[in-house]
Amino acid sequence: MPYQSVNPYSGEVVATFSEITDAELEDALSRARSTYEKWRRRSFDERAAVTRRAARILRERRDEFARLLTLEMGKRIGESIEEVLLSADIFDYYADNAEDFLKPVPIDTRKGEAVVVSSPLGVLFGVQPWNFPYYQLARFAVPNVMTGNVVMVKHASSVPRSALAFEELYREAGAPDGVYTNLFVTKEQVGKVIDDPRVMGVALTGSEEAGGVIATRAGKAIKKTTLELGGSDPLIAMPDADVGPTVHWAVWGRLNNCGQSCVATKRLLIHEQIADKFLEEFTAAMSGLVAGDPMDERTTLPPMSSQSAADKLKAQVAEAVEHGARATEVGPPVPEIGAFVQPTILTDVSRDNPVYGQELFGPVAMFFSVRDEDEAIAIANDTGFGLGGAVFTSDIEHGKEIAHRIESGMVFVNHPTWTAPELPFGGIKRSGYGRELSWLGIQEFVNKKLIDVVPLDAAP
Repeated sequence: MPYQSVNPYSGEVVATFSEITDAELEDALSRARSTYEKWRRRSFDERAAVTRRAARILRERRDEFARLLTLEMGKRIGESIEEVLLSADIFDYYADNAEDFLKPVPIDTRKGEAVVVSSPLGVLFGVQPWNFPYYQLARFAVPNVMTGNVVMVKHASSVPRSALAFEELYREAGAPDGVYTNLFVTKEQVGKVIDDPRVMGVALTGSEEAGGVIATRAGKAIKKTTLELGGSDPLIAMPDADVGPTVHWAVWGRLNNCGQSCVATKRLLIHEQIADKFLEEFTAAMSGLVAGDPMDERTTLPPMSSQSAADKLKAQVAEAVEHGARATEVGPPVPEIGAFVQPTILTDVSRDNPVYGQELFGPVAMFFSVRDEDEAIAIANDTGFGLGGAVFTSDIEHGKEIAHRIESGMVFVNHPTWTAPELPFGGIKRSGYGRELSWLGIQEFVNKKLIDVVPLDAAP
């Protein structure tokens, strides 16, 4: 599991980092546990001061942090800046709200006085992906650090410099050593961390395969887990949808982060009354993308995060065509150098086509013309995933009704699935379980302890 930073636009190997030794891992675990015993006793105000300083540093040096994202995983520079600012918002959100979210909850009981208090669990371990290198870390770390937990993180091996930058961010903000620890660990060491009795919970954002491995290992150790895995989000457009704005948001939903998002719009389920017009305008919009250097603000189609990711997506398209789908490549040819994938629209995807049930991570969309609302919902729910979804209609109340019928953790009306600090994020089925962000996210790794005071003279 080499930790290597490779510029996906040029293919240049920028930096390589060694994995830590077992002795270094033991030191890190020991330090984290020791720090927890002190950090948990800090007041919310003290933790919030560190958290707000981190937010301020991100905003003041946003260009510096953003440039690192773009150079390491190919994100367009404008999107990198947006990610830095979104991460800062998460820091501020929990600095402002954590104490209120975790305040004691009194219980009306017939005998005495009862209350549920929230207390931290201890050392938590996070395994995080490469597609949003700061946001994913903030989503896991910030609420848990604000509860009084401490976190250890194994970031994706392709974004090691981003991983180190986030660890340094906490240090510069004044967090004691051991509150946030980056780990360049091997696969074998991941198992050791999960098994270690000092680690009280595990969170993963990643693939279905990784989720199964992590959950199995943690389950054997009787440890709480949260999993945010893949998605194949549907976008349903009803016949009364305004085609122009719907196409705009469909392109944004499919191409944001070069389509490398669990909640990207991946399946377009368009009512037959507007399907032809929608496909014509969607194709035209996709054709106008400009492939190039992600550091250039004129670029609208950056490379994917790595050559291996690009190769995997191309193989999925080829397999789809082999099983009867039609792949329409749009726009001018993408550069031959760099991890680029030609924007592609897949049509005639039958239910027995392997790609029908797969997640497409990149600038490839599946298009379906549907007869009516019931067929749209049937196709939307005919998947092992259940992360996000979107409904476009001019009838908002009807849109809400459709949203209730979609089997997923999140549904947006007239906007693709997206994220904000105050919105709970997570899915069902093979998209995982648990929630991050909002008041729900901070509740995942706390002890909800009942304290019940009963009068000595109470009857049995």
